[in-house]
Order: sequence, then C-alpha cells, then structure tokens
Amino acid sequence: MHIGGAKRGNTETFLVHIFGRGLEGDKYIVERFRSAADGEISPVPIAAPPTRGKKRRRPRHTVTSLSNVTQMRPARDEIIVCTAVNLEDSGIQLWGEWSCGLFAQGRHR
Repeated sequence: MHIGGAKRGNTETFLVHIFGRGLEGDKYIVERFRSAADGEISPVPIAAPPTRGKKRRRPRHTVTSLSNVTQMRPARDEIIVCTAVNLEDSGIQLWGEWSCGLFAQGRHR
C-alpha cells in the first residue's frame, strides 16, 4: 500500500522555535540570515534608502508589528529571528528546511 504525501517542492516546511514568553509584544526587531551548504550562517543586509552626503552603514534589522511577524515564512535557506522590543528574551525563530537540516538525507542520495 502506497501512502501519498506532498511533494517537497510544493510544501512550506519550516521549524519554529519560540523562546521566552513567545509572541506577547506589540513590536518586534526582525533579523534575517542565510545559511550556506557548508554550515556558515551570514546576515542578510537590508536595502537602505538612498542618503545624501555621508555614507552610512546599512541597517541589520527592521522593526515590524505582531501581525507581520505571524505571517512571515522563511525561504528554504533562510533563518528569521524576531525579538520583542520591550520584553526581554521573548520572540520567535523561523528556520527554513535546508537551514535546520530537515530532509538532509534526501538531498544526499
């Protein structure tokens, strides 16, 4: 008997890690990271608005609301870390299937 399942290309599989009090805040700092095949994790720069005069460093995070955080979905090789602004050690991490190692054996066959 064959048990049918969803194809990996059509699914949105990701790992959710809730830390601290979870999603109790109103505003969240969102940081995005990419994971490479060799295990390296690097921050994703955010496109900064054009500025006149001095060059400023690019921002590493954005601030967004709770409703936007609950709708976020990571790409396969992406890690999204959302930390509450006013609460200590509260937030959520969203790990894509390749970055957390899901389906690792299936890729190596």
